[in-house]
Amino acid sequence: MIIAVTNQKGGVGKTTTAVNVSAALAFKGKKVLLVDTDSQGHSTKSIVVDHEKCEHSLYDALMNPAVPLSSVVMKSTVPGLDIAISRIAMAKLEPSLLGQIDGHFRLKEVLQQVKGKYDFVLIDTPPTLGLITLNSLVAATHLLIPIQSSFLCLEGTDDLLETIDKVRKVANPGLQILGVLITLHDNRTNIAKDVVDRIVHVFGEKVFKTTISKSVKLEESPAYKESIFTFAASSIGANQYRNVAEEILERAKI
Repeated sequence: MIIAVTNQKGGVGKTTTAVNVSAALAFKGKKVLLVDTDSQGHSTKSIVVDHEKCEHSLYDALMNPAVPLSSVVMKSTVPGLDIAISRIAMAKLEPSLLGQIDGHFRLKEVLQQVKGKYDFVLIDTPPTLGLITLNSLVAATHLLIPIQSSFLCLEGTDDLLETIDKVRKVANPGLQILGVLITLHDNRTNIAKDVVDRIVHVFGEKVFKTTISKSVKLEESPAYKESIFTFAASSIGANQYRNVAEEILERAKI
């Protein structure tokens, strides 16, 4: 199963979700590859200690057939979780692929190199609907959409759903929404509760039962190159992401 964690709206906990869902699945005994497609490399910096020592990054594997994906995959600080690392060079990918006939299939083609090696591949996408995110939607079998429980939470969702429909029609007819995850939730406020109702009204049963609360521990853990499960194993955030992983396994029937 290849899951793209995507929402073109920034600041919704996308990388936090990509990292900690990947880690939760790994701690449950699954072999997991996290693919960092964001030029900021936040997933890479969150759970890889010596990523600077790697000669290449995902950009090189996508642009140069002589660079295998395996050469940009590093061990994370989580047992069972590997990561295809990203660097600022990814910012050059879109202009480099423009006009290429296979431009939006490049990531799908590269991921064929690890087919069968992992139980789950998760893709952390940039906060845009550009060519990199399009590559992720084409490569994915499923989508996980984090949405913050704030007043402007659904802003841009129509654009994302429209893009998903276009990808299904043109390049990836089997693409499914695995689930919508409500993030950065504060259940003490009435507006947050109202927003959750709006999200459920739009997405129905696709919304995960688990919501992710605002958490200082979740914000701090990347600074220590750790997932929430070793940084603060008994925290609310850790328990919530464990529950999300359980829901994913149930939906995936794995």
